[in-house]
Amino acid sequence: MALYSEKVMEHFRHPRNVGVIENADGIGEVGNAKCGDIMKIYLKIEDGIIEDAKFETFGCASAIASSSMATELIKGKPVSEASALTNKAVAEALDGLPAHKVHCSVLAEEAIKKALQDYYGKLSEGV
Repeated sequence: MALYSEKVMEHFRHPRNVGVIENADGIGEVGNAKCGDIMKIYLKIEDGIIEDAKFETFGCASAIASSSMATELIKGKPVSEASALTNKAVAEALDGLPAHKVHCSVLAEEAIKKALQDYYGKLSEGV
């Protein structure tokens, strides 16, 4: 059996939503000191809907694939649905991750949650 599923390899070789959103409504950055992965998620939100999501990730194939899949899963969705996204859902959408790479899907979940926290913080400040 291959270490990575075809979906992981597809999202690694051809990641979706790579880049930066200028004037993003929410930005979340997380990292894992143990493996060195760093993930940054940018969100553009209109009327409670995630209109766009982009990412910049420095990391392994699983980290890049998890970022790519996570942004695909939340685009066009209400903020409430995106905030409920779990690392398990990201891993399942990728047809699984090796046990020692599950932390990459956790980073994707955490980055989205941080970006949403940033969004809510800006809303409360009236930014």
